[in-house]
Amino acid sequence: MQLRYPPFESFPLGIVRDALLATINNDKVIHEFEDLDDIAENAISEAISKTRGKVEKSHKLWAIDALIGYLTAWEKARKEGIEVTIDQYPYTASSTNLAVTVPDWALEGGLDSLRVRLKNPEQRKKIIDGMAKALKAAKRKDYTYAVVANFGPDSSFNGKNISQINQGLGKKKKFINEANTILDMLARANAQMIYHTMNEKDLAHFMKYPFNMPAADGGVSNGKGMPHPRGYGTNARVLAKYVREDKLIGLEEAVRRMTSLPATKFNLKDRGLIMEGKFADILIFDENTIQDMSVYENPHQFTKGIEYVLVNGKLVINNGKHTETRSGIALRGNQ
Repeated sequence: MQLRYPPFESFPLGIVRDALLATINNDKVIHEFEDLDDIAENAISEAISKTRGKVEKSHKLWAIDALIGYLTAWEKARKEGIEVTIDQYPYTASSTNLAVTVPDWALEGGLDSLRVRLKNPEQRKKIIDGMAKALKAAKRKDYTYAVVANFGPDSSFNGKNISQINQGLGKKKKFINEANTILDMLARANAQMIYHTMNEKDLAHFMKYPFNMPAADGGVSNGKGMPHPRGYGTNARVLAKYVREDKLIGLEEAVRRMTSLPATKFNLKDRGLIMEGKFADILIFDENTIQDMSVYENPHQFTKGIEYVLVNGKLVINNGKHTETRSGIALRGNQ
């Protein structure tokens, strides 16, 4: 459940709680929260305690002061027998769409409804006022932190932040101009974005949590646009930066979090461990050379240092090259 996106973001907390109760059903629930307030977290905590199910808090990106309190609560829940885990991508930027920059109410009914509102001067002003309030709350003066990953109507916007796009259109560097640039873009199409809103200290703090699994939170790239590098380099970045360079976690611990922990979490039987009778999903890498190569400025680059990959017992990567074998299958719970 992605509760920050329409239509969920406008739901009363009672409905959020009931939805979670229904979805867990003594099994598990994955929910994604970004910029979640204490009231909403209390509703989630209630749902967790009532179900005593398996809960996954997906890709943590909250501010450190809020998350320390949540982490304490999750540890308490685990002591009570509730299987709470989290996952995280090892980057200080998130990625979602451009529409999240406008107030939630303006998105009620979807993008078509937003575009109708934008044609009304009073509604447009109200939307911009909401954007200004949100920017001020985040202690930001402009949209330099918001970078376009992919904008269908104009690919020249890709890789540029909103402030750069605004100035490229001949407008002065002012909030009102940048806000109108965003709204003009949304009037044409939504855009995939990268938001540089986090810091390394926060990331490292939660990287140490033993029930934290690396997760890209991204789809397979089609080689177009300027997508978030997490789609190419998440696991390799953990192994290169946080294991080898920073020594934040051990190699064996990192491998556990990438293999047996998620396999157990999602009930993927006969996966996640190298044992007789289990499926041979094996990746062989050089711990001294593995390196994520994908960067924000040049994202379409594959990881280095992975020499061999077996999927379901068949060799897919041989000496760093794809064999054209496609032996993977879709995995669902209890498979």
